[in-house]
Amino acid sequence: MGDLAKQILSRPIQLADQVVKAGDEATINKQECAEIKSKTEKLAALLRQAARSSSDLYERPTRRIIDDTENVLEKALTMVQRCRDDGYIMRLFNIIPAAAFRKMISQLENSVGDVSWLLRVSTPAGNDDDEGFGYLGLPPIAANEPILCLIWEQIAVLMTGSPEDKSDAAASLASLARDNDRYVKLIVEEGGVNPLLKLLKEGKIDGQENAARTIGLLGRDPESVEHMIQLGVCSVLSSILKEGSMKVQAVVAWAVSELVSGNHAKCQELFAQNNVIRLLVSHLAFETVQEHSKYAVVAGRATSMHHAVVMASKISTSKENLPALNEEEDDNQMGISNPMPNQMHSIVATTMAMKAVGSGSKSNLSSRFVTGDDEKPPEKLPEKSYSMSSQLKAYGSTAHQSRNASVTRGRELEDPVTKTYMKAMAARALWKLAVGNSSICRVITESRALLCFAVLLDKGDDETKYNTAMAIMEITAVAEENADLRRSAFRRTSPACKAVVDQLFRIVENADAGSDLLIPCVRSIGNLARTFKSAETHMIVPLVKLLDDGEPDLAAEVAIALAKFATEDNFLGKDHSRTIIEAGGSKLLVQLAYFGENGAQIPAMVLLSYVAMNVPDSEQLAKDEVLTVLEWSSKQANVIEDEDMEALLYEAKSRLELYQSRGSRGFHL
Repeated sequence: MGDLAKQILSRPIQLADQVVKAGDEATINKQECAEIKSKTEKLAALLRQAARSSSDLYERPTRRIIDDTENVLEKALTMVQRCRDDGYIMRLFNIIPAAAFRKMISQLENSVGDVSWLLRVSTPAGNDDDEGFGYLGLPPIAANEPILCLIWEQIAVLMTGSPEDKSDAAASLASLARDNDRYVKLIVEEGGVNPLLKLLKEGKIDGQENAARTIGLLGRDPESVEHMIQLGVCSVLSSILKEGSMKVQAVVAWAVSELVSGNHAKCQELFAQNNVIRLLVSHLAFETVQEHSKYAVVAGRATSMHHAVVMASKISTSKENLPALNEEEDDNQMGISNPMPNQMHSIVATTMAMKAVGSGSKSNLSSRFVTGDDEKPPEKLPEKSYSMSSQLKAYGSTAHQSRNASVTRGRELEDPVTKTYMKAMAARALWKLAVGNSSICRVITESRALLCFAVLLDKGDDETKYNTAMAIMEITAVAEENADLRRSAFRRTSPACKAVVDQLFRIVENADAGSDLLIPCVRSIGNLARTFKSAETHMIVPLVKLLDDGEPDLAAEVAIALAKFATEDNFLGKDHSRTIIEAGGSKLLVQLAYFGENGAQIPAMVLLSYVAMNVPDSEQLAKDEVLTVLEWSSKQANVIEDEDMEALLYEAKSRLELYQSRGSRGFHL
């Protein structure tokens, strides 16, 4: 605090001196005044000691304790001044009860205790009789709010403690933040963020982990996130993700996800500006897909497996200059004119196979995509003089490559548990960052992330799979509303997209009812409904089977996803509706409409209406008495409350009535 602390302390010191002087002049209640004088002298000595060590004082408790002390000294001065002999008449008006003296002495003792605690808590570790901080106890001011003083103590340790003490203090603050939202606000308000960020940047690994964990827990409060953003939390977390221990980076990735969840709109942009997306994808890709140098490319040749994918993608997307009436027609044109997608898909399959193969097999597989140029030794540079700038550039490039190599070696030495946790947290952070943000989703899809997602959905542990599935769900949700992103990232000719969709289909087809992956995968397929061709019925049939699963939440999600295939906004809605009927969907939807719980009943009615509008001449709809179901649904109170739902049912009934007679199970043209 420095000069500020001296300004705060000057007034109490002056008051203490005045109380001591007035105590000497007292002629009434001399014994009590002498005791007040004694306590005040002790307090004045502590205040002067605090002034001498003002640079070490922790501002928040200093202000509160000194304000309380100043109030006590003002009252003491008034009381002692009334004990002077100003005549018989004044004595009558200045009679002070003994209880008032006892109360004043007690308040002075409390002030002595508060200032003593302030000095102890502000003493750097190692200067307190070699005992460090230990347990300092609670000051008298903590009687009404003990947690506040505990927070003060831990923050003070973060400022002046030893590395071990700082780590323990960060862990204590994390425990408090986890327990109560009010404690989160107190930690932020009492200045805990700055020392946490400093510990995260400069501390040892344990301290950095605890600091990152505490910052993540503080990020659950939107107001606290706003305050941390102003203090530069985004740039600090980004720097750790770039260079740091993987154990710390994993916790930092989790903290990023928490901060984005607490205040996602502003945090998303700031993290994107600090290059966090690329860093997270890099962690996700490490030992997931083959590493490559994005910039060391031999013109016209594929220098790595991923570059082969990129080159193939560029070839496959070169046809996009021609306008298309709809995505289905565009996909068909691409499928006819370009044989490359099958080759690209084989590349993706090879990558996934490499995940399960040893290092020896990996080198053999990768050699299939390496050209002869890779085997050539570097050409001898011509002998000539270099300018200083070129030498500096060369040195900087060499230093950068050396640093990257060092980071990579450090990653490789981490234990498998840490690597797995890092991937899980990186996927979680990307999931939270992608929510509702098309620019971030575009950055993610233009990187190696989709290919990583496909591999991790197949090979990752349970937590990684879930976070990956949620990330895909959020990205596809944005793509559903953003046509440009949908066309660029989720073209069915894209090898990464095909790999992701194949994994989604595998999870849905296996249909483990207890799996947490099922609902996000169903939602993702629904979000991509406009990208599927009419011939890709294998995506719809497994979804229809899930309508009979028995879980209301799952049935509702499946009905919503299938509705995106059958809606009139989908150019292929009629073809998809026929597929739903052929897979037995109409009968299952009738059952859900009649007997399903409220959460699944409405989506089932919506899907049934879309199918009836698209294929009103279906004989199967007549056999399943869909018209009767729609008439019954239109009379339900919970349905007719929604005007859009009522209009949809009316339109579906009108079209069915053109082909089917009321109350008859027969089919009529």
